Amino acid sequence: MKKIFILIFASVAFIGCKQNDEYKKVDATQIKVDGTINAELTSPPFVPKPVGDRPAKKLIVNLEIIEKEGEMADGVKYVYWTFGGSVPGSFIRTRIGDEVEFHLKNHPDNKLPHNIDLHAVTGPGGGAKSSFVAPGHEVTFSFKVLNQGLFVYHCATAPVGMHIANGMYGLILVEPEGGLPPVDKEYYIMQGDFYTKGANGEKGLQPFDMTKAIKEEPDYVVFNGKTGSLTGDNALTAKVGETIRLFVGNGGPNLVSSFHVIGEIFDNVHVEGGTLINHDVQTTLVPSGGAAIVDFKVEAPGTLIIVDHSIFRTFNKGSLGMINVTGDDNKTVYSGPQSDEVYHPEGGTIQTMPNEASAKAPKAVTLVERIADGKSIYSRTCFACHQPTGEGLPNTFPPLAKSDFLNADVNRAIEFVLKGKTGEVVVNGKKYNSVMTAQTLTDDEVANVLTYVYSTWGNSKKEVTPAMVKAIRSKK
Repeated sequence: MKKIFILIFASVAFIGCKQNDEYKKVDATQIKVDGTINAELTSPPFVPKPVGDRPAKKLIVNLEIIEKEGEMADGVKYVYWTFGGSVPGSFIRTRIGDEVEFHLKNHPDNKLPHNIDLHAVTGPGGGAKSSFVAPGHEVTFSFKVLNQGLFVYHCATAPVGMHIANGMYGLILVEPEGGLPPVDKEYYIMQGDFYTKGANGEKGLQPFDMTKAIKEEPDYVVFNGKTGSLTGDNALTAKVGETIRLFVGNGGPNLVSSFHVIGEIFDNVHVEGGTLINHDVQTTLVPSGGAAIVDFKVEAPGTLIIVDHSIFRTFNKGSLGMINVTGDDNKTVYSGPQSDEVYHPEGGTIQTMPNEASAKAPKAVTLVERIADGKSIYSRTCFACHQPTGEGLPNTFPPLAKSDFLNADVNRAIEFVLKGKTGEVVVNGKKYNSVMTAQTLTDDEVANVLTYVYSTWGNSKKEVTPAMVKAIRSKK
């Protein structure tokens, strides 16, 4: 028996070695360049066109650092430090053997010096030692691309964590000779954690909070620099039968991402952005300062939800995106609902979150302010299930847009928000049988979010007041 075990072990080891030997590292220092081209740079979620089978080139990269105010969430402003004016920074696409001439410019209106550390660079600081640049200046340095893969770049000026936390990161792709296998759609997604003086959703211009960053307690965990960057009108798109490639990065500066697309399985995953390829993967880890390439084919229509499967980040801090897939149903792949029955488990009970009121007084006073506040609350607590435009999810979560059920009884709507709801409801002639959990919102927040919903999407324009909510809350 012992001999058999040894034999099996030896065979597995041999096969493993043989598989590892299939990857042959290219000595890129020997690859000669043929001509000069300017790099195409793109802002997320878009990527430059594939390298294909072009020869190695001298690649000129012009990248400008811009400090600019942007929107983190509805009503929440933040001063981002950016490479190329976007978070994440411009996508850079190269091939192995390219000689990159990098021009880094610091806009004269900026307040701080910066630099760049490209993980694709072999050299001191990944280029950081050669690229320290003051506002109004430009520095140039060059490097030979030696390793294929998907790599992070980021600012490495002290305090490094602060520069990264303010949005100074992006991706640089190094394709192999001959390029990556072709796909129908390619997109650029990068996760980041942000730390603000105000709590999640607190309006106004929010400064960076170093204490929270050191404690690794982010207020926002988002894709592409802000909540909602990949939802609604900004959702990614595809058609049934198309293959999709996502270039996924994690700028951090602190958290590891558990990257997952609800309703899909990754056919291929370039583990940590390198040459090792895993197959049939549900969720892939993307370390802070790391990346991954995921490929999959979409075979049924619907909305695919992109998440960090550290799930409270998704539904409470913003790491949620969407891929809207259009085309004909494929009943072989996914049938849709086949039955609709009530299930009563013995001893079953509805679970609710603790109902703790916030001590912070609301700032919304006028109807316009209350609707704006309600929109912000909706984006944090409701839109994952009911969708950004209130259309809900077919056969799962009912629509709020033009909802006969909602408009028929405002007190019932308040009660559902406060106390939750389980069991069947009929909305606009269709049956829904799912669970809505009770929400941990103050009277003002419930009133504002319902006022927003009633004022939007063809609903009755009913104004819900905190007093109305308080009255329902007080009922046993």
